[in-house]
This record gives sequence, C-alpha cells and structure tokens, in this order.
Amino acid sequence: MGDAQDRWRGHVAPAAGWMSSDFGVFLGLDVGKGEHHAVGVAPDGRRLHDGPLPNSEPKLRALFDKLAGHGPLLVVVDQPATIGALPVAVARACGHQVAYLPGLAMRRIADLYPGRAKTDARDA
Repeated sequence: MGDAQDRWRGHVAPAAGWMSSDFGVFLGLDVGKGEHHAVGVAPDGRRLHDGPLPNSEPKLRALFDKLAGHGPLLVVVDQPATIGALPVAVARACGHQVAYLPGLAMRRIADLYPGRAKTDARDA
C-alpha cells in the first residue's frame, strides 16, 4: 500500500464495509484543491444533490447537515489525504461515517461505462 493509504488505515473505512441499508444518503466527493464535486444519492437511487462544493468548512457542514436530514450519511472520497483532508475532517467532526474509494476501484468502475467522458461529476 502507498504511504497515504497506510496513514489513513483505521481512520477511513473501505467503501465496501457497509450495507446500503445502514445509510439514508451516500455522498460521493470528487475532491479538488479549491472545489469539490458532490453527488448525494438516496438508497433508492434518487439524486439528492449534484453540484460543485467549495472547499470550506462552513459549506461542507451546510451540505452534510442538509443531507443528514434524509438519514445517516456516508461520505465517500477519492483522496482522503492532502486535498481531501478537510472534507474528511469535517465529516468526522459532524459524526458522519467516511469511506475511501481507491483510484484503482474508480478506474474499474469507469471501465463499465465505455465511451463516456471522465468528468468530476461522474467521478463523484
């Protein structure tokens, strides 16, 4: 495993460790330096949020609080360290579960949809 993964082991759970019935919302974050792309989905597939999310604690808290109104929230990030550290820290401070979806898993998922362009929205 890479250094970042070793540092985060025990702090961020693997995304495959939970059942979908444990959560009311799955929030995928494609993290970026100044802005993230966030997609929140209910277990039945309804899209509850889809859009840019500034990398600021108040904006992160506001979205987490809004989505938590639909039930327990699972925040899934593609990078838990460096540029993803603030969303991870804020989610955990708000009492939400956090999972890390490794880049290799993301690439394999993308392979299921050939011909579609890579975008931040799709990554989230």
